[in-house]
Amino acid sequence: MTRKVFDYALEEMHNDVLRMGSIVEKQIHQCIESLVHQDEDLARQVIKNDDMVDDLQKEIEDKCIKLIGKEQPLAIDLRTIFTTSKLVTDLERMADHSVDIAKITLRIKNEQYDVTSINISEMSTMVNKMIKMALDAYVSRDIEDVYAACEMDDKIDAVFKNTFSEILEIMSKDNTKINQMTYFLFVFKYLERIADHVTNICEGTIYLVTGEQKDLND
Repeated sequence: MTRKVFDYALEEMHNDVLRMGSIVEKQIHQCIESLVHQDEDLARQVIKNDDMVDDLQKEIEDKCIKLIGKEQPLAIDLRTIFTTSKLVTDLERMADHSVDIAKITLRIKNEQYDVTSINISEMSTMVNKMIKMALDAYVSRDIEDVYAACEMDDKIDAVFKNTFSEILEIMSKDNTKINQMTYFLFVFKYLERIADHVTNICEGTIYLVTGEQKDLND
């Protein structure tokens, strides 16, 4: 494998990652839309599309292995391949959480509820913004943008903590809503976990650019 062909293969893998990231962003947006609007068909579509994400993960990981085996990569090449392998794992887990939320939509599809008072749309918007910022930083290799994306995680954690307290208060005042509110707590937890995976992507980008391993998930 010539260096030119190797570089082309790296670029192709890079584009696959961006395509996977775009699909995951859409999955997260749609799972929340399905919940907010009680859209059973959209929830089932999110669940169905998870196979697409899984297939892309396997395809990209296979390319990573082949790139290592076909040539003696430079140090930066190895960091790129290693970071890509970890990144797609985080993207796949983020997609899994969107499926978890879509399944909650199906479990409570026949119940009456209004999620406007508990910031689900607000938090999901913040999570999607964080994903976009992190992937853009990965593309540009801009460390400042990486840290800017990570700052979103603190804001998301704050929303989670505040909403957790609000939901507990609702449950204490009306025990008929305990089951429903428990599901909403899971939704918020899944969104919070997605943000943690985005932080992992930021850590990977820092390692890719600098060779330093940072722990940003404090």
